[in-house]
Amino acid sequence: MSILLNKETTFIVQGITGREAVNLTRECLDYGSKVVGGVTPGRKGREVHGVPVFDTIAQAVENYGGPIDGSVVTVPPAFTKDAVFEAILNGIKLIVIVTERIPRRDVAQMVELADMEGARIIGPNCLGLIVPEVCKMGGIGGPAKDAAKAYAPGPVGVMSRSGGMTTEISSSLTQAGLGVSTAVSIGGDAIIGSTYAELMPLFEADEQTKAIVIYTEPGGRMEAQLAEWVKDNNSRLPIVAFMAGKFMDDEEMKGMSFGHAGTIVEGAEDTATQKISRLEAAGIRVVERIDEIPTVVKEKLGVLA
Repeated sequence: MSILLNKETTFIVQGITGREAVNLTRECLDYGSKVVGGVTPGRKGREVHGVPVFDTIAQAVENYGGPIDGSVVTVPPAFTKDAVFEAILNGIKLIVIVTERIPRRDVAQMVELADMEGARIIGPNCLGLIVPEVCKMGGIGGPAKDAAKAYAPGPVGVMSRSGGMTTEISSSLTQAGLGVSTAVSIGGDAIIGSTYAELMPLFEADEQTKAIVIYTEPGGRMEAQLAEWVKDNNSRLPIVAFMAGKFMDDEEMKGMSFGHAGTIVEGAEDTATQKISRLEAAGIRVVERIDEIPTVVKEKLGVLA
């Protein structure tokens, strides 16, 4: 089992003729993913690694002959909202937005429409998601041969605001003999389509997933939402967390942004210290170092180290 993806999942790439998208498409195909079309207005009739390119999603759906499950959106930030609206209104239910620096108002409108139409957005400013040895959507894990080394099937779900740390953590779990059920790079922006708490019910319902690891940062309220969800739903899943950026608790760092747009400490509730306290109060173990994660997960699962 897994969440969101399986071996039959079909998806398109919007903006497929861009340099990043060409590489991303190759990586996904090599991993065994079913990329059934691409969209770049004015480029109909071309191919990218054998994937047909169309002017519109409607043309891609017609060519495929049936519903398409997902889309990876790689178009520039000024055009992302239109691309996502087009995907949602053509029945696509899973949308991975790679693009960063999208205006917050646009992101809020995309998330609102997705909620109205029963679609799910992962990102923006993310690398996507992967089910080891099954499928990946986005650049997560890099080239297929590298993804195969970092991601082995296993019982641990991974959610991370950092795309690179999604793979770093998953690789450590794989090397420790644990492996990953599904890994999701949720995105580093202040507004995203799917938070930890919003993804938890999917992991909770997945029989393969026995534990969760999250990588998180100062800024935002996602950790508070997760802690509340865990307590309210009496979650069966032990959660291990790593909190980056503790140095941002220093007074002179208040209001400054580092790296991700979501990493902005505006008040006491946003600080790493307060987030750690809130997570631990919900029974979520917060480790000091990333290399501690596999050992603590094994303890939670009752697996001998």
